[in-house]
Amino acid sequence: MGYKTIIGLEIHVELMTKTKIFCSCTNEFGGEANTHCCPVCLGLPGALPVLNKSVLEYGIRAGIAFNSKIATRTKMDRKNYFYVDLVKGFQISQDDIPLCDGGYVEIELEEGTKKIGLTRIHIEEDTGKSIHTEDGDSLLDYNRAGVPLIEIVTEPDMNTPEEAQLFLEKLRATLKYIEVSDCKMEEGSLRCDININVVDTETNKRTNITELKNLNSFRAAVKAMEYEEKRHIALLKEGKNTVKETRRWDEVENKTVVMREKGEVADYRYAVDADIPPIEIKEEWIEEIKKHLPELPHDKKERFIKEYDLPEYDAGVLTQSKDLALFYEETVKYANDPKQVSNWIMGDVLRRLNDEEIEVEDLKFGPKNLADLIGLIDDGKISNNIGKKVLREMFETGKKPEEIVKEKGLIQISDEGELKGIVEKVLSENEQSIIDYKNGKDRALGFLVGQVMKATRGKANPQMVNKMVTEMLNEK
Repeated sequence: MGYKTIIGLEIHVELMTKTKIFCSCTNEFGGEANTHCCPVCLGLPGALPVLNKSVLEYGIRAGIAFNSKIATRTKMDRKNYFYVDLVKGFQISQDDIPLCDGGYVEIELEEGTKKIGLTRIHIEEDTGKSIHTEDGDSLLDYNRAGVPLIEIVTEPDMNTPEEAQLFLEKLRATLKYIEVSDCKMEEGSLRCDININVVDTETNKRTNITELKNLNSFRAAVKAMEYEEKRHIALLKEGKNTVKETRRWDEVENKTVVMREKGEVADYRYAVDADIPPIEIKEEWIEEIKKHLPELPHDKKERFIKEYDLPEYDAGVLTQSKDLALFYEETVKYANDPKQVSNWIMGDVLRRLNDEEIEVEDLKFGPKNLADLIGLIDDGKISNNIGKKVLREMFETGKKPEEIVKEKGLIQISDEGELKGIVEKVLSENEQSIIDYKNGKDRALGFLVGQVMKATRGKANPQMVNKMVTEMLNEK
């Protein structure tokens, strides 16, 4: 028996406009509850919405970046449903004429490039936020009500949780590149809903679609998809099915939990919003936006390969994030070797960022500091291993590399006379290793070099030590 998983995504992205979508309230995360709202975003009687032109521009930017067709005539609609944080009883969104139609995102798999189709990208307003206290009370904060969103809806083109994760990473990177959102999932700037089901490839029987909501990280999204994939396959094996339902991921129990049965589109009773006139978008404006669109990840990757003579893999890693790419280019301005900079960032820097689960913009040191560290190694003032220790200190304290080296006395020993005495002492204390070397045991050389490095607390010039130990052994 074979099974095929079918995954489609709905991604809500908060836009970085200065004000909200239909009023002049500040569009800013945080703040004291209910201080960033007005009669318009609260939906009070007589308050009329006025569409923020910047929201249209940001939506068009996303559409261009994701290869969508931009509508030259569109409209806003009312999506009717009841929820406690939806103060008006309806959400102003878009129904049958979205701002952006179609499009795609390409992801890189081992077997090649795969194109993930987009159904649409439309603009809409966000809802308020429910806050549940430990006492069992529910409070409402309407600061988020009216915050501008784009909703990106994909085709069901992903067949594994890994593909969905690659898609989300590429999507987030592109959105940050074009400067429409900060995509901070912990602040709710990017929220992902997942539609998943499984089909038996032999019988063509398929499970009903499950919607997964309230996923606050890509890691949680992948775990939830993996859990649902197994659950749906088990249902098919048992000849059962699931109702069309909405579930959430329980981080404590590591499983999905039923929230409610999923409604149908007709339940929303879409209707044209009579307070907002039809929207006309001139082709000239679309072209102007396209002309000023920042460099996209794929274009930057190709430029890195050509300009810095980097391998395709390096260029791909370095351009996966706009901030990482900027950090790399700024470091290269102060360093002589683009590949060496790439090696340090892709190795020790990224490893530490991943371990601490922080972003490159959270680093306590800047590109010039990293370049200075590399310069100390190139000049022979410290060894590569000492450099790694200095980098760890830079992560923790933000101190300049020269300052750390001076404070801890880490300057590399390159004085031939000083090293000669240390090497002679090590050899005199390890006669058996000398015999082993003479008998063809190459590991003895490495052991003796290691003993010298240990005696100098890693400060000896490793190239000089290796050469000196080899010469002295051959003379014996």
